[in-house]
Amino acid sequence: MEHHVKAQQVWFITGASKGFGLELVKQLLQQGHQVAATSRDVAQLQAVVATDAASFLPLAVDLSTEASVRHAIAAAVQQFGRLDVVVNNAGYGQLGSLEEVSDVEARENFDVNVFGTLNVIRQAMPYLRQQQRGHLINFSSIAGIQGGFPGWGVYCATKFAVEGLSEALAAEVAPFGVKVTVVAPGYFRTNFLQSGSLKLASDQLVDYQLVRDNEAYHDQVRQANSQLGDPAKGAAALIQLAAAPNPPLHLLLGADAYDMAEAKIQHLEDEMAHWKDRSLATAAESADA
Repeated sequence: MEHHVKAQQVWFITGASKGFGLELVKQLLQQGHQVAATSRDVAQLQAVVATDAASFLPLAVDLSTEASVRHAIAAAVQQFGRLDVVVNNAGYGQLGSLEEVSDVEARENFDVNVFGTLNVIRQAMPYLRQQQRGHLINFSSIAGIQGGFPGWGVYCATKFAVEGLSEALAAEVAPFGVKVTVVAPGYFRTNFLQSGSLKLASDQLVDYQLVRDNEAYHDQVRQANSQLGDPAKGAAALIQLAAAPNPPLHLLLGADAYDMAEAKIQHLEDEMAHWKDRSLATAAESADA
């Protein structure tokens, strides 16, 4: 008989009514953890999680409104006494070439994917700093590491932003004993490619055939449900990660993400080596030359 019992944790998860967020909520509750979970539609969240357990706190939150985020985090701390793991999972994809995606469409994508994440970090940190412990897990994407996807420029920009802010955050909060992990999944069998999680540019230009081909490809992937990753396994990996004494700053999820990151690093190294002389030729002459 196993006597090993995992320490109970308090999790705060955004975008919890579908995809990775929902899978995380279900597994955590099953394992006896306490979970505060947010969604724009709290009724939908309650319907899909389907429990009235005291360990589950569903919260209606508009991530782009900081006061809404503040109330939700305060409610979680009031109910559960602390925060152990904060997961910024909410986000959606915006497709369209950079010429096609409007200013409004681009800003809306940043509002959720970047500024929503910043709102959660800003409101959670006073509690984590006071506790002198905690773990922030920010969802990026392989598109936050490898940007060469025609039609995904704005989405890539949001995820590159999440990668950068997470690296800075990790350095800032390390003195308080708070850990940061930025997660970069490849394609998983979530509903990310569905209409609610993926928006197309409303004005499309006929010249961008590469972008249209990419959109058609993602439609095929969605219909065939041929993504490589299993969200249940991805969520399990994150739960294990949060129990580790020294979690990584960067975690790639999926063989596809891993391979694309390796290719990006190789390409960067090759270009750096090829253009090294030009890079180093910019030094100012020393005064005593």
